[in-house]
Amino acid sequence: MKRSELVFIPSPGIGHVTSTVELARLLVNRDERFVVTIILMKLPFDEKFTSYCKSLTESTISNNIKFLDLPLLEQALDMKAKDILAFYMETYKPLVKEALAQLIESSTSSPDKPPRLIGLLVDMFCVTMVDVGNDFGLRSYVFFTSGVGYLSLLFSMQTMKDEQNVDSTQFKDSDTELVISSFAKPIPARVLPSMFLNKDVVPGFLNFARKYKQTKGIVVNTFLELESHVMSSFFDGLSLPVYPVGPILKLQRDEGDKGLDRAREKEEIKKWLDDQPPSSVVFLCFGSMGSFDEDQLKEISKALEHSGHRFLWSLRRAPPKGTIVFPSGYDNPQEILTDGFLDRTSMVGKIIGWAPQTDILAHPAVGGFVSHCGWNSILESLWFGVPIAAWPIDGEQQLNAFQMVVELGLGVEIKLDYRKDFLSDDEVKMVTAEEIERGINSLMQSNSEIKRKVREMSEKSKKALMESGSSHNSFGHFIDNLMS
Repeated sequence: MKRSELVFIPSPGIGHVTSTVELARLLVNRDERFVVTIILMKLPFDEKFTSYCKSLTESTISNNIKFLDLPLLEQALDMKAKDILAFYMETYKPLVKEALAQLIESSTSSPDKPPRLIGLLVDMFCVTMVDVGNDFGLRSYVFFTSGVGYLSLLFSMQTMKDEQNVDSTQFKDSDTELVISSFAKPIPARVLPSMFLNKDVVPGFLNFARKYKQTKGIVVNTFLELESHVMSSFFDGLSLPVYPVGPILKLQRDEGDKGLDRAREKEEIKKWLDDQPPSSVVFLCFGSMGSFDEDQLKEISKALEHSGHRFLWSLRRAPPKGTIVFPSGYDNPQEILTDGFLDRTSMVGKIIGWAPQTDILAHPAVGGFVSHCGWNSILESLWFGVPIAAWPIDGEQQLNAFQMVVELGLGVEIKLDYRKDFLSDDEVKMVTAEEIERGINSLMQSNSEIKRKVREMSEKSKKALMESGSSHNSFGHFIDNLMS
């Protein structure tokens, strides 16, 4: 049997790396001809991620999956760079090139008939590494860890810029509605992803789209049944193959997670949820970068108390303005919430720091999810049949929220145009307790049409991965392309 090796290059972040690992696991389990090496880059401000990478390199997730841990480059994160992401990737490029050279050298000099290195699969933000693959004559693919909706908008914005010289930053604070063929409804400019409104980073993101077109295909963490309208419109006339193979989720912990082990906290959360009635708890969690100032936290606490619903709230302390560090927990949440809130809600609510999100969403007591609408969180909520109240923060989350609430009718709105750019001095508008309470009450409404649609989409997400399912078949087409 002729064996082939692929090198996967994820962006440095737990969400991107875990999705990449699960994709690698899916590939080697599906077809034993493949071996995958995953190259791991580092973030100087994220010790937990560094620990996680170390645990992966020491694990044996699969005999056909290996990890290559690159050294930490402190200079890769330059806060003075206009486009921090582009600068970071360019700084790591020589190390990636050196790693590939060593892999090729070891494969050609070994007497043991090692697998033949056939190509790269690069994360959506690592597409500059395609140049490194070209230097070695390797084919490249993109792993797009968000949805096809965002991918189609990215291509649309790039085409508008290149063919009509449309500058997307003009839409900032605009009431314009954009008609994009891959969306059934016009997209309000207020829900455009932040990267299209920032003059420093938009050139880099549009260049991503140009580079994607130089690859052999794009693997997307979505499934046909979820984004059927986008795919039917987007694929027409696109020469580049796109493979929807999701939902790719990490639902089981394994020995590669030792660096994130929080067994005691997880057990306490489970015990509390076990004592709650079915579908009675609203879960609030805003992702690894999700945090608010104290005034906004007080508005959330007012809304929760007044709504009367049971709640589980992942509460995180905002990092200092203008820094890139992850939020941390509060030693004493009472200090920043409304006076007496914890005492008055002690029988119906629980405040936590870190949240084992998939375990919580899987619990039958959870009936709704107030979320930042990161793509992984959306896929997880749909998998477990838990409807979302959308409160996006950054990245492409505003567009994801628009898709869920307006395009697909799978969620309710708290504030679709909320925007908090961690490196910007722009004023962040307050979401009032009344808006939050209205969204939570709508979310938790018994027997709602949205809950019915989410349950149906949950079943479709599982069927997509089964034999002869849409994602199963699409993954087969991807494998055929790899071996052609």
